[in-house]
Amino acid sequence: MLRTLKFLLPAAALVLSAACGSGTENGPGDGSANPPTAAFPVTVEHKYGSTTVERAPERVVTVGLSDQDAVLALGVMPVGTTEWLGEYPGAIGPWAQDKIAGRELPTVMKDTGTGPSAEKIASLRPDVIFALYSGLTKEQYTTLSKIAPVVAQPGDVADYAIAWPQLTRTVGKVLGKADEAEKLVNGAEDALKKAAVANPSFKGAKALMATPYEGVFVYGGDDPRSQVLTALGFTLPDGLKEAVGDEFGANISEERTDLLDNDVTVWLVGAGDEDGAKLHKNKAYANQRVVKEGREVLIVESSDYGNSISFVSVLSIPYFVERLVPQLAAAIDGDPNTEVPRS
Repeated sequence: MLRTLKFLLPAAALVLSAACGSGTENGPGDGSANPPTAAFPVTVEHKYGSTTVERAPERVVTVGLSDQDAVLALGVMPVGTTEWLGEYPGAIGPWAQDKIAGRELPTVMKDTGTGPSAEKIASLRPDVIFALYSGLTKEQYTTLSKIAPVVAQPGDVADYAIAWPQLTRTVGKVLGKADEAEKLVNGAEDALKKAAVANPSFKGAKALMATPYEGVFVYGGDDPRSQVLTALGFTLPDGLKEAVGDEFGANISEERTDLLDNDVTVWLVGAGDEDGAKLHKNKAYANQRVVKEGREVLIVESSDYGNSISFVSVLSIPYFVERLVPQLAAAIDGDPNTEVPRS
């Protein structure tokens, strides 16, 4: 299974916890100024109701697969993170390394196919548990809520489809740093807007992001990866919504390979297929204009660059935009002689 989809299916069960509580001992998460107490309590609505946080959290655990980036961006080191892509120390990608500042790295929780480990999380004594970019089930939410307040994924979009600005703002609200979160969002959005303005050929052009997982898997309009493309001015192909339904993405049949024939199609490919040779074995795809006119962008999904695109966070966006935009610009000109930079 490609790493871009690892853990993106809801887990079947959750290890029950026999312990709960939180603490304020020194460790990851400490060292930043506490937010004003006037900011609390705060209440966040989510898929399973609402969660109220009574005071500024000091010990933070992230169950959401990319939630740690927003926490780090706001100056807090989580005590626990969940491994997703790259097997990075502390589950902190290279795009966030400047936020470590010599502090103790978080404990990394590895998914074993049974969902987040309540026992492991309880041992970290969190004040709050973030599960925003997640597929947390109601049962898991109920169990984790016995340990600490749980900020689950929103209920108005598919699981694993929370937009990165909403994720960042929600984390900022819970940490008592809403103003700081807004500045971070504005900064990342400005970087995308500047790239769009500098590349007028992007405006209105059709683009899609896909990966060769169990055939062809396309990311829908609610997925953060697709939202990067639309933020840059692109539009998504007609019929994409019908193809993915209410999910963040879906596999498509041979009959829907028309969704791949765009002004630009971005592929997250496996290592060793940087030239697209494996993709092009699919003749229905290889005969399309997108291939013949060199309109493909191929990114190794397990590389740091590929991982940063799948994270789509307030920290990873500046990291990958400076590489993605030149690739898109080279691909969209429709000249097969224009070399699209390799990832």
